Amino acid sequence: MTHRRALLNYASSIIGSRSHAEDVVQEAWLRFHEASKGRLLEDSKSYLFRIVRNLAFDGRRRMKRESQIITDDDFDTAANACTDRVVSPETVALYKDEYALVMNALAQLPDRTRIAFEMHRFGGAKLREIAAALDISLPLAHRLVTDAVQHCKEQLGWP
Repeated sequence: MTHRRALLNYASSIIGSRSHAEDVVQEAWLRFHEASKGRLLEDSKSYLFRIVRNLAFDGRRRMKRESQIITDDDFDTAANACTDRVVSPETVALYKDEYALVMNALAQLPDRTRIAFEMHRFGGAKLREIAAALDISLPLAHRLVTDAVQHCKEQLGWP
């Protein structure tokens, strides 16, 4: 797998664990291989990064939920842990349109810019980690993240 190291770095920046990132990359490769059977994908690298991203975020959310519930000794506290974080319908309605605009804005970005933005904003990766993962210079990593933020602001109608 040509991009294995970059995928591992990307998954690690999201999950925070190299060993879990190994599992994510392996699972992503299996899914990618299955999805691409018998057909040629035009931008297979971006598709593979998207699979890794989705699996990494799913894994991070799952680990967070599990750690909150498993570490609680009190059953009532564990049972209420999930219900404390339920978002009200009013909040969902309020931010649904903004969420759609942001997701649309991210879909419009070039893959490298979107990946840099997601690594930085969602994965908490530092610019030097982004530069290493994408095999680009540090100033370019900074510019990609800045461009993505500006694009999202414009799509939301923010100054």
